[in-house]
Amino acid sequence: MRFLVYLVVIASGFYPFIARGAEAAKARLWCLSLRFQQGTDSFGDTLDLSTISGSPNGELTPYNGLTYISSFSLDISGLPVTGTLYLNLPPTVDLNGNGFNDFFEAALDVGAATTGSYTTGMENGTVTATWQRAASSKDGTCVLHLVDSVYGDLGSFRHVFELTEYTGPLVFNPGSNSVAGSVNLVQTGNSTSQLQGPFQLVKVSTNRFSRLILQPGAWTNSAAQLLSFTNNLFRRDLPWTTNYYGFVEFSDGEPNTAAPDYLTWMLSIDDLNDANHNGIPDFSDDPVTAAGPRAAQLALVWGSTNLLISVSGAIGHLHDLQQSLSLPATNWQTIASVTLTNDPQAIPIPFSPTTPAFWRALAH
Repeated sequence: MRFLVYLVVIASGFYPFIARGAEAAKARLWCLSLRFQQGTDSFGDTLDLSTISGSPNGELTPYNGLTYISSFSLDISGLPVTGTLYLNLPPTVDLNGNGFNDFFEAALDVGAATTGSYTTGMENGTVTATWQRAASSKDGTCVLHLVDSVYGDLGSFRHVFELTEYTGPLVFNPGSNSVAGSVNLVQTGNSTSQLQGPFQLVKVSTNRFSRLILQPGAWTNSAAQLLSFTNNLFRRDLPWTTNYYGFVEFSDGEPNTAAPDYLTWMLSIDDLNDANHNGIPDFSDDPVTAAGPRAAQLALVWGSTNLLISVSGAIGHLHDLQQSLSLPATNWQTIASVTLTNDPQAIPIPFSPTTPAFWRALAH
C-alpha cells in the first residue's frame, strides 16, 4: 500500500527585476588649438608661434570661426620681428558624414592651401599656408610663406604641427535626471599619454534626452596633473541620433607651459546602446530595468520508484529545485539544478513514501 507524502510546492524567482549596470560608449576628445613646432626656412631663419609670454608654446588658437590667431617671433639673420598672425584653416569637409570637421580627425588625411595675414608694430603682410597630414597620423606639416608689405618676401618656413586627440571608452550609469561615469582616454600616436577621470552631466528638463550640462570636474593626465574643466552644454542633434557632443573648457590644457593655454576642446560621445529600442541611446534615456525570469510553477507526477516534478518556467534560465523536510524551513537543500529546454520540463527526484517533504523552485 502506498502512503501519501505531505507535499508543499513553493515557486519563486530570483531578482524579478534587474537594474541595468554600467554601460560603455566610445569617446573622442580633441583640442581645437594646434601645436606648431619651430619653423625654419632654407637659410636657417626661424619662426615661432605662441599665445603666452616667455618660451613659445607653439599654440595656434581659434579666433573667429576657421580663422586662427597666434603671436609670432621671426628671426631673420639675427634680426627679430614680432607681431600677430592670423591664419585660415582649410574649409570644413565631412567626408565620413559624422558631423565633424575632417581636419580634426587624425584618422583622415589633410591636404590643402589657405591664406592669412600678419601685423607688426610698423608693417603688415600676407601669409600662404600649405597643409599636409597623412591619415592615421597626429602630425603633419604646414609651410608658412610670408610676404611683407615693406620688405617683400620673408621666406617659407616649414613647421611640424600636431593635432592633439584622445580616444577610448567612456563608461556611464544612466539616471533619470543625470548621467555619471568615467573616461579612460589615450592620445592618438602617443600611447603613454592618457587622460582619465569622472564626469557628470545633468539633463536639461525641457529637452532631457538631447540636452545635457557637463558639470565642473577634473581629469588626470599621465603625469598625475589635474586638468580641471567648467560646465558646458552637450547636444544630440539629427541626423546623428547616437552622438552627443560639446566643449570641454580646461582651466589649463597644457600644465607644462608657463601660463594657461590649449584651453578649448571638443568631446564626442557615441552610444549605440538602446535597451528598449525606442531610438534614444541609453546615455540620456530613462534607466531601464530588465525583467528577470518569471516565477516557476511546479506540479507533481508520481512514478513507481521516484517522483517527477514538472517545472513550468522561462526556457534558457537556470532553475534550482530545493527541498526541506519541515516547515517553516531554515535550510533549503538544492537537490537539482536544471536549465530549462522545455516548458514544462520534468525533473525526476528520489522520495521516501513515509517522510514528509516540501519543495520549491528558484529561477535565475
